[in-house]
Amino acid sequence: MNGQEQVVRLAHIDCPEKKQPFGNKAKEFVSQQSFGKQVSLVHQYKYDRNRRLIAEVILADGRNLNKELVKNGLAWHFKKYSDDKVYAALEEKARKAGIGLWKERGAVAPWEWRRPVKVNISGR
Repeated sequence: MNGQEQVVRLAHIDCPEKKQPFGNKAKEFVSQQSFGKQVSLVHQYKYDRNRRLIAEVILADGRNLNKELVKNGLAWHFKKYSDDKVYAALEEKARKAGIGLWKERGAVAPWEWRRPVKVNISGR
């Protein structure tokens, strides 16, 4: 952006972590669609706590990469931070069709995967 590398947090969605099922598939999908290509960012100049610009990525052909990830079952609609009805509908459609990560029974959302496990060390 303006000749500088820009790290982006994909708005409205949360992809599986690398070690989660479909984590690498989501990463590969993003690379295939956008690596080395000109993209546009739709954003409101908001950043997350890691100083990543929160944005939707628009590919050269006009497709929305964030929506494509959800549509292909490679990301969850991140309802905690987004009430966008289109993303909700795309996730529901992918779930019903059993696409991508929705092929797996009991797919664990990344925000659950990242949650630290509490261990009882008292032995009780």
